[in-house]
Amino acid sequence: MGCFGFLKVMMFIFNGVIFLAGGAILAVGIWVKVDSGSILGFLGKIENAPPELRQVLNVGYLLIALGVLLVVIGFLGCCGAVRESKCMLMLFFIIVLLVFIAEVAGAVVILVFRPLADELFQKLGTAAVQNIKADYGANPDITGLWNTTMDTLKCCGFYNSSDFVGSPYYRNHDMRFPPQCCPGSSYSCNQSEADNATTITGCFPKILHLIDSNTVVIVAVALGIGVLELCAMAVSMILYCRIKSMQA
Repeated sequence: MGCFGFLKVMMFIFNGVIFLAGGAILAVGIWVKVDSGSILGFLGKIENAPPELRQVLNVGYLLIALGVLLVVIGFLGCCGAVRESKCMLMLFFIIVLLVFIAEVAGAVVILVFRPLADELFQKLGTAAVQNIKADYGANPDITGLWNTTMDTLKCCGFYNSSDFVGSPYYRNHDMRFPPQCCPGSSYSCNQSEADNATTITGCFPKILHLIDSNTVVIVAVALGIGVLELCAMAVSMILYCRIKSMQA
């Protein structure tokens, strides 16, 4: 197998994986939209949520758009390599180039407008705490969602256990907190037990800690994706030029 054939095979395999991943993401996005009432219902229940937070409800559309984009890229890459189509390879190159530019622009925007992101997180926290105080212990969907989140992340509330003060659960359980706020305690989770559980933090601080502790991994993955995109563009252009010279 010559260099040209090897590049064709690698182009097919690489874009085949992209095509399958895009199909999976597209399926998840459609599922989210079809069953959005139970999956994203806790956001829809938030009263007086800021307009920015309401956009989170469109996550299904984001997944669908991402899935369609990956399916198109994978299809163009596979078929362009197998059929030796200059048009498909050029479209593949242009789309990947636009995605790469958008990613770079997004990174620059995040770095430059970091204060706006902090403000959005503050609004998210306010809305989440209101959500807990209004519906935790009364709405089964929201209660189950928060319990799953706290069990998975080993956290308590959005910021801390005080988020549950005044919630239906708190009032109906003799001013007790959820058991996730007092891990390993043999007593009911009251205020003193929750205060003594110093190993448990809020879910938002826990997520921030996970991100901070894995910054190197996140940056490495982002750089890896960028390198793969550059390699894909280079291979597609090499195949394009080789096919063009063969047809000349």
